[in-house]
Amino acid sequence: MKLIVPCTLITIFGLILAAGCVTVTSKEPVNASSNSTNSRVTTTPTGVAPLNGSLTVTVAGFSYPTNLSVLVDNKTVGSVNPAASLYLMVPEGNHTIGVCADFICEQENVTIRFGKYVTIDFSERLHRDVVILEPTAQVINSYKNGDVLLVDVEFINPTRQDHQMSAVISCGYSYIDTRTNLKMAESTRGTVMKDVRAGQRVTESLNLYLVNGNSLSHSFPVVEELKVK
Repeated sequence: MKLIVPCTLITIFGLILAAGCVTVTSKEPVNASSNSTNSRVTTTPTGVAPLNGSLTVTVAGFSYPTNLSVLVDNKTVGSVNPAASLYLMVPEGNHTIGVCADFICEQENVTIRFGKYVTIDFSERLHRDVVILEPTAQVINSYKNGDVLLVDVEFINPTRQDHQMSAVISCGYSYIDTRTNLKMAESTRGTVMKDVRAGQRVTESLNLYLVNGNSLSHSFPVVEELKVK
């Protein structure tokens, strides 16, 4: 009986020590997990959404029988004509902008920046390179004299048949009203008609009347509508 009691005490003491070791060991993964969580919280995201800049494409001085396609980096994004410019929001960076009339495409490289407004007018290059195949009309000059805007319109008939051609010319303008001192926006339009023989180009003038006001300014007149008989 005297030998059994000490052995029992030793066995119990050993179990207590073993339980204590297990308890200490089980705390280590909890601490490791806590440290890992804290490091993830302090991580800063690296992805940033790209900024856009404003781009306007216009062919205000070039009249064509159909709309002209507009491309950004060789992808079609819309169309443009003399009476309607195309307004786009384009990601920052270097881009190639193009305008196509049939098989002729004019291109220009531009750099887009956030908060910067970029306007590209392809009129001059299209005049130089595009061969007119259908009867058309274009505004070649305009002169303001008081409250009258004198517009020179060129009719082009590349066909083998004589045509009567008429064009509606429109122009937007602004002025300061003399009674209220407020800035006002208006538009004016008129129609010019001409008989054009086969293979000929003819220029005809048109008067557009503006409201009489201070600080009068106007946009370049455009061909809004063309009729060929």
